[in-house]
Parts: sequence; structure tokens; C-alpha cells
Amino acid sequence: MSTLKYGIAIFPSKEIQDLANSYRKRYDPRYNKIPPHITLKERFEATKEEINDFTSELEKIAKEIEPFDIEIKKVSSFSPVTNTVYLKVEPNESLTTLNKRMNEGKLPKSQQFAFVPHITISQELSEDEHSDVYGSMRMLEFDLKDHIDRFQLLYQLEDGSWTVYETFKLGN
Repeated sequence: MSTLKYGIAIFPSKEIQDLANSYRKRYDPRYNKIPPHITLKERFEATKEEINDFTSELEKIAKEIEPFDIEIKKVSSFSPVTNTVYLKVEPNESLTTLNKRMNEGKLPKSQQFAFVPHITISQELSEDEHSDVYGSMRMLEFDLKDHIDRFQLLYQLEDGSWTVYETFKLGN
């Protein structure tokens, strides 16, 4: 029985994706594998049968959470754990609840790190590159707002890129 790799993410508005991509083109080697996103659930493996169970669970979760707004005001970094620079999504109860629900019930508990809502703009850089990029970007201020009304279940293709398996609209 073959398994695929899945993940759950929110794709922000085109405006935010374009901004993130303006940096990702230069600083993210996975730029062409997936659009800018907020990871709700890290990658996990599942069979076709398991995914059918999970999708009904995800439909239930989506109905419980009303659409909500997010804000991005600055850049941050996961250094020294990883040399990742990201657009920091301000903490938000709806996002936190979504992430928590994604690791309960039938869904696999696959969370390695504490949930920090973010949109990656650089990763896999050397120490020096990371220092330069983060150094020049951490002074920037943003005033980005977005309305979130859905999340996506994604799966990974053989070339390492990700594609949408199903979209779940929030609220009723």
C-alpha cells in the first residue's frame, strides 16, 4: 500500500505571495516547489484510505472556524535552529486553534516544533548569507493584512513540488 506525503497550508493573497516571492526568487532554493504559504500542519505520510478519513475530519474543522484576518508587520528568523528568514504572521487565536485541531482526533500527530505562523522567504542559506539577508531585512516594516477564508490539503509530487489535493472553506 503506497503512501504519499501530505501537508496542510494556507495560501495568502496574491499581494502577499508576490512580496514573498520577490525575496524567495533569490533566497529560497525551494522557490519553485510551492507558492508562499503558512504551514498549518507539517508534512506527514498517509495512504489513500487514511486521506479519505482525514478529509472528513478537515471538513469538520473548517466548519468550526470562521474566516479571519491576519497581519504581517516584520521579518524574523529561526536562527540558530535553522537559517530560515520569514515574514512573521502576528499571533492569532484562529490560526493557533486551526494548528491545534490539525494534530488531534484522527489526524496524525506530526508536529516537530512549536507552531509559529510564518511565510518563509529564505532557507538553506550559509551562515554568512543568512546573516546578510536577515541583517538587511529585519529593519523593514510591513503593514500587510489579509482575509483568510480557506486552507488547503496538499500532496507532494515525485519532483518534490506540492500541489493542492483539496480546498476547505472556513465557516458555514
